[in-house]
Amino acid sequence: MRLSDLSVLIVEDHGFQRRVALRLLEELGLKRVDVAADGRAALAVLQAASTPTDIVLVDLDLPEMDGIEFIGHLAQQKRVGAIALTSALDPALLNTVQGMARAYGLRVLGVVEKPLTTVKLAEVLGQFHNSEEDPVAEPDVEIGPGALRRGLAADEFEPWFQPKVAISTGHVVGVEALARWTHGGRLIGPSRFVPLFEREGLIGELTERMLERSCRWHRRWADAGMDLKLSVNVSMLNLVDIATADRYQQIVMDCGVRPRDVVIEVTESSVMSEAAHVLNVLARLRLKGFGLSIDDFGTGYSSLAQLSQIPFTELKIDRGFVSGAPAQSRKRAVVEASLDLARKLHLTVVAEGVETVEEWQMLAELGCQQVQGFLISPAVPGDQLLAAIADWHKPDGAGARTR
Repeated sequence: MRLSDLSVLIVEDHGFQRRVALRLLEELGLKRVDVAADGRAALAVLQAASTPTDIVLVDLDLPEMDGIEFIGHLAQQKRVGAIALTSALDPALLNTVQGMARAYGLRVLGVVEKPLTTVKLAEVLGQFHNSEEDPVAEPDVEIGPGALRRGLAADEFEPWFQPKVAISTGHVVGVEALARWTHGGRLIGPSRFVPLFEREGLIGELTERMLERSCRWHRRWADAGMDLKLSVNVSMLNLVDIATADRYQQIVMDCGVRPRDVVIEVTESSVMSEAAHVLNVLARLRLKGFGLSIDDFGTGYSSLAQLSQIPFTELKIDRGFVSGAPAQSRKRAVVEASLDLARKLHLTVVAEGVETVEEWQMLAELGCQQVQGFLISPAVPGDQLLAAIADWHKPDGAGARTR
């Protein structure tokens, strides 16, 4: 989709600012632009539209219904592709609102600082195209326990793989396995079904299936001469069963893969229930040679406590801190502090969600070791991974040799 094809809604109470935004978007070639003077009018415009709006540009300081309340209603409506904030307010407040919007499940393109210009608008609106590279649909479908069990029985779940690149060389050094579900002719990402698997007590079966499938692909790539670290996501709920470490070791070895070639990624925001059993399993996984990664670092409530208790080997900086960090001093400070902490703990650091050259360069300057994100490649099926890696390494492409 070209920039000119986007549909945009401007939510701005100041008449002059609305006219400026409208004129600037017209200069960028956008033809499908609506305006609203407040949140209630904007919700009515979205509801009346025959198709979802691609992007909503929203000011926070609105009468009656402020922009923060409006964003909450947007998340419920599910009639928007993405949002961007247009404001000159305190950056700390803007960061908080962006985090809130992402927690609601909205795609956030960033902040367009006032006064608006065509350059500022083009930069933020252009992020919509980067985000669209991910082919995974998040359809608004009802998924019940029966559908999960039928999907497992029909073998509808499979891992896709996103490359991880060493900044120092530009070479692909690993991949993260991400679960995908082909359901009703649509491809569904893990955020839609993993919480349901956890709730229904089926997460163990899904995780072990993803581990086995991923290891079989790893074996094929190794046979083709590609030496890659394999990262697999594991729910804390999997780690309550003290037999988990032995099962994972057996699955990996049955596929002809060494435990030291596999990294277990544990989401930092997960609740550490049954702490003794969880620590038992994690310690035994590490003893067997598996790497341990703390995923989405900084998004939960017990980051430092978990780092002090668990023998992690890797720390992943959440995409929410990476996105826009070159232009946002507070985000950059969080990234820099995370890297400093990781160095002192001798952890490898992977930055997630890298979409721009500016983000890559910032991370390189700060000493980050590895990155993953759409700048390199979206997640792809196993049979397309080697082609994606080859494309990244092309001398005339966006790959390592151009860095």
